[in-house]
Amino acid sequence: MHQEAVHPVRRTPACAAPSPGPLPPSEPVPAAQGHATTTTERGSFCLARCSCGWSGPARRSRDLARTDAERHRTAA
Repeated sequence: MHQEAVHPVRRTPACAAPSPGPLPPSEPVPAAQGHATTTTERGSFCLARCSCGWSGPARRSRDLARTDAERHRTAA
């Protein structure tokens, strides 16, 4: 009789390792009408943020995050 090996699921408590926090923002996109946008990396994701408080979706592509920032800046 052959038994398959069962691999236990490794679980780490949320408080076990502190988050390194966000990396410093990249160069800001030029401000238009009071909106200064930047991109910030969190792990493998990149977020677009604005001085008005807007934040874009987390993206794996930095280029898409920059596009989100530009679209927000031109729409504002």
